[in-house]
Amino acid sequence: MAQITERLTQNAAGRYYVDSYCIDCHLCHTTAPDFFRRDEELGLSIVHRQPQSEEEIALAEEALDGCPVESIGRDGPSY
Repeated sequence: MAQITERLTQNAAGRYYVDSYCIDCHLCHTTAPDFFRRDEELGLSIVHRQPQSEEEIALAEEALDGCPVESIGRDGPSY
């Protein structure tokens, strides 16, 4: 489970985040490229835009569920 205390400061403000345990496996980039990307300085994935619509949230949730190290988190309940 992602740790809010390890939330990367480079994440876009909002509900979804990536924590410092990310291994940058690229799964989230493939699943939801509109919301996740690699931060070149960090060498890790981040949330660069928060999902808004139900369809966008579903993609972010798919990335969260698929993360092999559970480094994607959400601050609050799922939909």
